[in-house]
Amino acid sequence: MSNKEAVTTMGYNSQKDELIIPEYGRNVQNMILYAKEIADDRTRQHVVEEIVNMMMMMHPQNRNLEDYRVKLWRHVFKIANYDLRVTPPNGITPSSDDDNKKPDKVNYPTAEPGFRHYGNNVQRLIRRALEMEPGAKRNGFVATIASYMKLAYRTWNKEHFVSDDVIKTDLEIISQGQLSLDELGSIENLTPAHQGNNMNNNNRRRTNNQGGSNNRQQRSNNGGGGGRSSYGGRQQNNNSGGFKQQRNNKRK
Repeated sequence: MSNKEAVTTMGYNSQKDELIIPEYGRNVQNMILYAKEIADDRTRQHVVEEIVNMMMMMHPQNRNLEDYRVKLWRHVFKIANYDLRVTPPNGITPSSDDDNKKPDKVNYPTAEPGFRHYGNNVQRLIRRALEMEPGAKRNGFVATIASYMKLAYRTWNKEHFVSDDVIKTDLEIISQGQLSLDELGSIENLTPAHQGNNMNNNNRRRTNNQGGSNNRQQRSNNGGGGGRSSYGGRQQNNNSGGFKQQRNNKRK
């Protein structure tokens, strides 16, 4: 067989049918098209189920995802051009209309004008506090909201000092005068988690540095004593040398 005949037998991908979903490859598409031609319903159902299992083995990292098998069945019907007489496990047969569905519109969160630096979650918490019955529980919840507002204010306005009066005034404006902190006194500051970790790390560094300085001081003291001992040893050697010299002079 010549090279030209081999190329003609194999064919180019551009000469083959277009892949509907390329991530599964041409072999999966050919098997699904073959399953469409099976006359027996039970055999066709079994073959398609095995094809879905094989498609799941091709992407094992997605096996634990929610509704992943349902997604594979939708892809099988799409590759088959929605002309496949089988029943998915959930009993819902996909149709071509599913391709034209658009996700529900997500409303953009609205923030109170002039108080965007607190974030939308603060406004949600305030609305939740307004739904609570007046009492100690509500007062504690409102105090926590004020502490979070102070933390958010200091996070985005580090160059400006924020007082409790500013937080109390903003809280009353956002809640339309229904929440007040006049009787609660000063607002306690919340400490971010990363700041607490940094403080712990700094304390550990200071402790290690103090321990290291103490060890260096102890080594220096030991080294000084050793120097004096060696110096004394040198003096002793010098004295012994002088004694030997006097003894040699007497012999002469």
